[in-house]
Amino acid sequence: MERFVDATPGIRLWVEDRGAPATPPLLLIMGAQASGLGWPDAFVDRLATRHHVIRYDHRDTGRSTWSFDADPYPVTELAADAVRVLDGLGVERAHIVGMSLGGMLAQLLVADRPDRLLSATLIGTSALSTTPYVHPDGTRTPPEELPGIASELLEMWARPVEDRGPEAELERRVEHWRVLGGDRIPFDADYARALERNIIEHTGHHTAGTAHARADPSGMDRTDRLARTAVPTLVISAPAEPVAPPPHPHHLAQAIRSAHVVEIPDMGHALPPQVQGPLADAILNHTAGALKTAPRPAG
Repeated sequence: MERFVDATPGIRLWVEDRGAPATPPLLLIMGAQASGLGWPDAFVDRLATRHHVIRYDHRDTGRSTWSFDADPYPVTELAADAVRVLDGLGVERAHIVGMSLGGMLAQLLVADRPDRLLSATLIGTSALSTTPYVHPDGTRTPPEELPGIASELLEMWARPVEDRGPEAELERRVEHWRVLGGDRIPFDADYARALERNIIEHTGHHTAGTAHARADPSGMDRTDRLARTAVPTLVISAPAEPVAPPPHPHHLAQAIRSAHVVEIPDMGHALPPQVQGPLADAILNHTAGALKTAPRPAG
């Protein structure tokens, strides 16, 4: 079912839910400038076999209100929007799955709103923590010295996005997915093109959003709260990840109390059909375990 949730005055968020409403809620939080349709239908449907799955468009994406130019907001406001989606659907507590920037928003919820969460899964993101990464040999590396974003991706992001028409924008997005997917799974341009055509049709225009890249990212450090949390947290490790490459997942698991790591073979920073089954299974195993295990008190 599709609907709109009034987040704040003047801001409406497009929301879709699938699966039996009586099953445990699971909220999908996409990355920067990404519509909720970035979560592929087949993947959503697989999760919906056990969950009431909710996906939504961030503000300034998809069918939600595009407002940043007139009324700028900080990145933290996007985390507040996720809670507003739950409020709008009358959901008291939910499992959450966040990818890329969505993984950072999920960490903010783990730290600030554990009362609304059943569990968290983090994909393709880095820790909102200053805790050093402890290597297997005991040496320590500050987070800022961990491997960074792939150079090809940085070069792509540095290029100005010009409106050369819908087909040129579509091909730009396809090329972006090629780089995001990494080098282990053969890239299916037709699959990426169909995904983005659907998103453009859903949005109603082909304009490339830039609001989330311009939003104020300050005030996101949650070192202490993440170290104390009792929210069961799964961290996905993707060997071909170009945005937050290993050992970022293991650093996340060290920084977040109650976290553990599951590797999805050959995965990059994308959700092609080859990873959807293993990823969905890892999430479903995690959510099932979280429901069986009472949260440990924070200490």
